Amino acid sequence: MRTIIFIVAGLLLAALSVRLAPATQRALAAGLFTAVWLVVSLWNLRTGLSHGYTLAQELPIHLALFGIPAAAAWGLWWWSRP
Repeated sequence: MRTIIFIVAGLLLAALSVRLAPATQRALAAGLFTAVWLVVSLWNLRTGLSHGYTLAQELPIHLALFGIPAAAAWGLWWWSRP
């Protein structure tokens, strides 16, 4: 359930960051979102590792946690280009 919440939150934040940015700044907004979301994902990975999970267990989940919202941000930018 936590994985779904993280992905949905990331998708919502990606949509907000790209759509609320001016049209000329949407690539920058997608890039900033990606950088911030990477930090959030790494923090979440660190938390999982500190609770006894191995990197092999956590990495596939965190690739989805980071990759889906980041891809959505860049997809929204691509779709909304002038």
